[in-house]
Amino acid sequence: MAVNALGHSHPHLVEAITEQAKKVIHVSNLYRIPEGERLADRLCALSFADLVFFANSGAEAMEGVIKVVRKYQSADGHPERYRIITFEGCFHGRTLATLAAAKNKKHLDGFGPPMDGFNQVPMGDIEALKRAIKPETAGILIEPVQGEGGVRPAEPSFVKALRQICDERGILLAFDEVQTGIGRLGEMFGYQKLGVTPDVMGLAKGLGAGFPIGAVLATAEAAKGMTPGTHGSTFGGNPLAVAAGNAVIDVVSKPGFLEHVRQMALLFRQRLAEIQDRHPTVIGEVRGEGLLIGLKSVVPNGELGDACRAEKLLTVGAGDNVVRLVPPLIVSEAEVGEAIARVDRACVAIERAAKTAPKQGAAG
Repeated sequence: MAVNALGHSHPHLVEAITEQAKKVIHVSNLYRIPEGERLADRLCALSFADLVFFANSGAEAMEGVIKVVRKYQSADGHPERYRIITFEGCFHGRTLATLAAAKNKKHLDGFGPPMDGFNQVPMGDIEALKRAIKPETAGILIEPVQGEGGVRPAEPSFVKALRQICDERGILLAFDEVQTGIGRLGEMFGYQKLGVTPDVMGLAKGLGAGFPIGAVLATAEAAKGMTPGTHGSTFGGNPLAVAAGNAVIDVVSKPGFLEHVRQMALLFRQRLAEIQDRHPTVIGEVRGEGLLIGLKSVVPNGELGDACRAEKLLTVGAGDNVVRLVPPLIVSEAEVGEAIARVDRACVAIERAAKTAPKQGAAG
């Protein structure tokens, strides 16, 4: 989800990848790659960051974020500070470290003892967060919107309080923007919508619009411990990947593009609210930010997802019995209308099936 930011086979993206593939596909990042430097410069100019490290995926980007947070404290003379606070319902990837950060029992099952170094508190509970901070705490990691956790946006006031606490305690504030970055919420990055600037964040998904690429963005201060040799990646930031990234930035940074995202997001949410009103026995709530939208299902979310898929509408389930709708950022008003019609038909099908289903306890 959130990967196909420019839809399928966007002509500018196809052209950029094709032209680069005709030149050179891979060069080790031990050497200077001009297009990689250009993409890094552009990401820094668009964000808070001074430095960028390229990876291949969101999980790798978040591994890099975790390493930046820990290494910062070590470089600052506090190697004992290595623990990171995360939030219930979070999701940061499928590596052993990112699984440990999320503490999802279903995802951790069968992989042995979880990696040490993470504490978790309820989202929005500032007092629990304060109690969780110990002398070993290195940073706080949060998603602007929890996607896997049920499309739950973080409250701006809560995140602002996190920023203040981090500043007071000398710990880093890290954002996971793997899903929310690159225009998904109607701003280039989700932190801009919240009005809170992190010290380090991870990107992926929409950055390549289908081509595998991830990135760690950080201030120079936060990344001061990441000296040459402390981290690396064989394929990260290779010419083909950064050609895709630059093509995406070309499109998303055009004047009016993010305004279009905001307009389509408003339209989608309004039309989905109408669907909720018409089908309250199927959909209980419409939630999310920008074009990261969740339908809180009254019926099992798998049932709603199956009904949408029968209408040729692809969705994905999430925590809290939610179905996610994450359309391309270039979605048109007509396409929103078509999606709404398909969700409506899916709800009708579920309601009809419920009416014809045998009553529980009825004689056979």
